[in-house]
Amino acid sequence: MSEYTHHIALLGAGTIGLSMLALHLRRPDTKVTVFDPRPDYEVLLRAQLPAFLDSTLSPSSPNAIDALIASRRLTLAHSIQDAVQSTTIIQEQTPEKPDSKQALWKEVARFANPEAHLWSSSSGISASRQAEGCENHVAERLVVAHPFNPPHLMPLVEIVPGLQTKTERVEFVKRYFETVPGPSHLPGSRGSRGSREENFQHYRPVILHKEVPGFVGNRLAFALLREACYLVGEGVVSAQDLDSIVMASLGPRWAGSGVFESYHAGGGEGGIGAFLEKLAPTMKDVWGQLGQVDIHTEGEGRDNEKEQWRDVVVRQTEEAYGPSTSEETRLRKEVMLRGVIEMQKQCWSV
Repeated sequence: MSEYTHHIALLGAGTIGLSMLALHLRRPDTKVTVFDPRPDYEVLLRAQLPAFLDSTLSPSSPNAIDALIASRRLTLAHSIQDAVQSTTIIQEQTPEKPDSKQALWKEVARFANPEAHLWSSSSGISASRQAEGCENHVAERLVVAHPFNPPHLMPLVEIVPGLQTKTERVEFVKRYFETVPGPSHLPGSRGSRGSREENFQHYRPVILHKEVPGFVGNRLAFALLREACYLVGEGVVSAQDLDSIVMASLGPRWAGSGVFESYHAGGGEGGIGAFLEKLAPTMKDVWGQLGQVDIHTEGEGRDNEKEQWRDVVVRQTEEAYGPSTSEETRLRKEVMLRGVIEMQKQCWSV
């Protein structure tokens, strides 16, 4: 009998895949087999994975990956068949294209254990659509487990079952993420033993009751992004100042309370009902004037007149932050993100 409760096949070793790999390796009862079709994926994995690993897995050691492979906690496969044939969970992080995911699940079904759990990290393609045309009871076992980037840090996992997904499959994925330990090296952490936090779960899986494009987290984020692009494109505010507004108001507030709880508190004794009553005129005026911006996908052709906002947003963002995010900035932002998550744990475990 295997010493590991879970054997995960991780299909796709891009940024999300490597972050998910680090998440799964926190569980001592789990081993992972990775496959990516890129010929240089092992080189990329060895170069990039250490930055995602906890201190307990010796990320600073040049031999960290070799140690994981030697212990058989990590296996690098060279085909989908080799990756999935003996696993209990199969999780994909492949490109966001429905036909590509459908083809992947058809191939997985040929070689995988017919009882294996099937998870998709898709950020917007439903399980029902991914399972179209698949046999071997794929639709009954397939569930979206959408993490927020980067999943080795961010606590949210959106669990989105398909129309045919069995209830026990949904319950299994929720239990799995509820029991994944959080990062062991958060700044100021009091540790996982002997502290008030030891019974506070890091990951917060949420089950959605309906399949909708983009699920919930991305729909909220994209709604804010659309209005932000409209305001910048219309010259109301600069891209950098809009970011300052969010970081100095909505960001800190929502980190502690969320949307509904914040406005519930804002209503005073009457709660959110009173808030909606008092602010109804302003809300009606604002909602009626929210910006509509056009965006075209690849192949549709671009209407430059309707998408002038895009050039403005890109230019101002690059002027403010550079053509791309530097490694120094990324690390600094990660430290800040860790601090926010640690603050949440400390406050909620009181």
